[in-house]
Amino acid sequence: MIALLEWAPPERGKRRKAVTVKEDNVLHLRLYRASLQRGPRTPEAILRRRVLAAGKRLRKLGVTQAVLPASFPCGQELARCGLRPVSTLSLRRALAADWVRWALEERGQSPAGARVAVCAAQLTGEVVRTVTELSLRHRYVLLDLPYGGEELCRQLRREYGVSLLLGPSKEQLEGADALVLFDARTDLKNPAVLALFDESQPLPPISLPPAMEEALPPEADRGQLLAALREAGVLRPGQVAVGGARA
Repeated sequence: MIALLEWAPPERGKRRKAVTVKEDNVLHLRLYRASLQRGPRTPEAILRRRVLAAGKRLRKLGVTQAVLPASFPCGQELARCGLRPVSTLSLRRALAADWVRWALEERGQSPAGARVAVCAAQLTGEVVRTVTELSLRHRYVLLDLPYGGEELCRQLRREYGVSLLLGPSKEQLEGADALVLFDARTDLKNPAVLALFDESQPLPPISLPPAMEEALPPEADRGQLLAALREAGVLRPGQVAVGGARA
């Protein structure tokens, strides 16, 4: 199981443990919920000790990943206990095609006629899915892939009648309306980059059906929580909306 860390404000007139851990669930995802008492005047040193205490208890329970509060300041303490934040990489790649559409619309561009470029170091299932979705939505798709691209292009042309430009030039990649990077590139300059490998890049607006939204802990890091729910199979295709349109 994973853990969900949350801050708990102190209650006047009541004595409560500074750190509590219990089993709970969010949208039927079983997890350990760790509540750490934090007031507006709690010294940073005490706060870090509480994070360490929670991390040690969770690690003894077999937890290695946690959904953290937004802007969590004590990541080093958790790392010392062997805990890491839930990765959002899989979520980012699953939303890539909808993310591109949203980004283009935000800039006032028509998605259908846009030139979208995809760069990846190797052909993976995530790359295949993203390129397929983009090819069905956009007129011009450029694919920069060291190997495996020829067969993918033939397959998409045969099944859907779409065409891709394989092996575009550096100038074509830099001139694309959206550049989707599955791996880091230092040789390209394009302001419209979706760096799917970079978890520090802000995610687009993401929403769920209202009943599911109401069940989400409001202070949890949204990307980490949605990634955990998706990884567990709680979120089904079509329930995630990027910029107001269902994925």
